[in-house]
Amino acid sequence: MRTPPILRGSRAAFIFLTRIPVGGEDYRDDEWRWATAWFPGVGACLGLALALLWFVSTPLGPWPCAFLVIGVSMLLTGGFHEDGLADTADAMGGAYDRDRLLEILKDSRVGAFGAMALFVSLGLKAALLARLDGIAPAALVATECLSRVTPIWLMVGLPYVTNDAQSRSRQVTRAGAQQMLLATAIGLAMLGLGWWSGHLNSTILIGVAVAMTVTPAICAWRFHVRAGGITGDFLGATQQLTQLALLIAFAAAQS
Repeated sequence: MRTPPILRGSRAAFIFLTRIPVGGEDYRDDEWRWATAWFPGVGACLGLALALLWFVSTPLGPWPCAFLVIGVSMLLTGGFHEDGLADTADAMGGAYDRDRLLEILKDSRVGAFGAMALFVSLGLKAALLARLDGIAPAALVATECLSRVTPIWLMVGLPYVTNDAQSRSRQVTRAGAQQMLLATAIGLAMLGLGWWSGHLNSTILIGVAVAMTVTPAICAWRFHVRAGGITGDFLGATQQLTQLALLIAFAAAQS
C-alpha cells in the first residue's frame, strides 16, 4: 500500500528544500503539493541541527558561531533561499517594467543589487545571532521554522506568474487551504512549545506576531505591484526577509 500523499509530502519537502539525502522517488503531483505544508517542519529540523552546532561551537565566541552556523545552513540548503533573495533584489532593483523584471529573474547571474542584498542580509543575520548569543539556539529553531510559514501564505493568496513550462516548482507552489492550514499549525505548535518551555516570553511573541504580519504583507504588496503575483525567487526572498524580521524581534526583546 502506498503511503498517503500528506505523509510522503514530508519527505518530498526535505528533497525540495535541502541537500539532505532522505531517499524516496517517483513523487506524484499531489505529493509535491503536500510537501509545501511541511516546509516549517523542515525548517524546525534545520534549526535544531544549527542550534546543536551553536552549542558545540560556543567556546569559539558568538561571532565565529554566527558565521559558522550561517555557512552550514547554506551548505544544508544549497543556498536555496539566499539565491531567491539575490535574484529578487536584482529584478526589483534593475527592472522598470514587468517583462524586464521576469527576464532578469531567469538570469542565473548575480548582479549588483543581488550582491548588495546578500551582503546586508548575511551580515545582519550574523550580527543579530551574535547579539542574541545565549538565546541564539532557541532563536534559530523558531525562526527557521516560522520563516517558512509566510511564503505559503503568499502561495495561496497570490497567483504564480511564471509559466508552468519554465517553472521547476510548479506543483509545489500550487498549495491550497489545506496545506496552508497544516503549515500554520506547525508554526503555532512551535510557538506553543517555545512558550511552554520558557524560551519565548510575551515580548518575543508580540514581536513575532508583528514580524509575521508586516513582512509578508509588504512582500505581497510589492510582488503584486511589480509582477502581478509571485515566483519561486520571490518566495525565497520572503523566507529570508521574514527570518531577518524575526531575529530583529528576538534581539529587540533582549534590549
